[in-house]
Amino acid sequence: MSKKSVAVIFGGVSSEHDVSLASAENVINSIPTDKYDVYKIGITKDGRWFKYDGPTDLKNSKWESHESCVSACILPDRAKKGITVFEKDGVKIIEIDCVFPVLHGKNGEDGTMQGLMELAGIPCVGCDMISSAMSMDKAVTNTIMDYAGIPQAKWLAVTKYDYNKAADSFLKKAEEYLGFPIFVKPACAGSSVGVSKAADFEALRKAIDVAFEHGNKVVLEQTIVGREIECAVLGNDELQVATPCEIIPGSEFYDYDSKYIDDTTKIDIVAKLTAEQVEKLKSLAKKTYKALGCSGMSRVDFFVSDDGLSMFMNEVNTIPGFTQISMYPKMFENAGKPYSELVSELIELAIERSK
Repeated sequence: MSKKSVAVIFGGVSSEHDVSLASAENVINSIPTDKYDVYKIGITKDGRWFKYDGPTDLKNSKWESHESCVSACILPDRAKKGITVFEKDGVKIIEIDCVFPVLHGKNGEDGTMQGLMELAGIPCVGCDMISSAMSMDKAVTNTIMDYAGIPQAKWLAVTKYDYNKAADSFLKKAEEYLGFPIFVKPACAGSSVGVSKAADFEALRKAIDVAFEHGNKVVLEQTIVGREIECAVLGNDELQVATPCEIIPGSEFYDYDSKYIDDTTKIDIVAKLTAEQVEKLKSLAKKTYKALGCSGMSRVDFFVSDDGLSMFMNEVNTIPGFTQISMYPKMFENAGKPYSELVSELIELAIERSK
């Protein structure tokens, strides 16, 4: 059987560019080369696209200045279904069967890349354009969760325009409705970038200013005291949910540094939960996944109260991390699905959905 061609896209114009490089290394190294030919497409922080043939040690090298880099792109023209490479002696089209976007956050996880692939007619690993966009915007996600009856923290959202018009009245409303402390998040960022926990009125004002540095809409959420539990979901129609894991942050909450820099966070790869709690979480994860129209993969995060009686959906990550410490692949590995098998299944799920 002839091998299929897969383009792994990494980097991107995003505050999570560096996380993408770490994830992409593992994905590239895990794609079975007996089944797939792999092409590496890197996007610089300023938005330039390159076909890259250098080492996969992406996070420790200046990949964008490597001698192998050639300008390239993917066009929305279905007659040119592949990678358009601008070589010295002319333009070449490399046909591909699937794209694996290892892009976290803005311009990669938010439906933009998925929309381009839909226009180009190229199967794309993970969620489609609409579900990616809805899951990326925390205000939209929260609205859908409320409609679907999925429990979550009380929340408010505000645009920069509306906040600047009436900041004091919004701050007062947040204090009265949510109560301190309040979590403040950019509506459309991941990896806890720009997230703060505000304990009083002035801290809230500063936290909102920080969040607006990452976008024009901010979400505020009531603080839920409880355990942080993650669920890995895989599939298009028939869904697999790995046994949930628990994150035990070394800092006040699971922020960017806790995820990627320091080593104080502890992980229970199998969360200490009763069988009944596990099944309830799996059911809520599936319900969340379906409510947002997800496909391929997503990681659905929850808070579980200390007494175990209450569960609250926290957020959905449609392109979860694939770094050495990322929980999505670790949960499936613990369930008996090795990294390479998981990556291969994700590619086949994308191709299956396109048919």
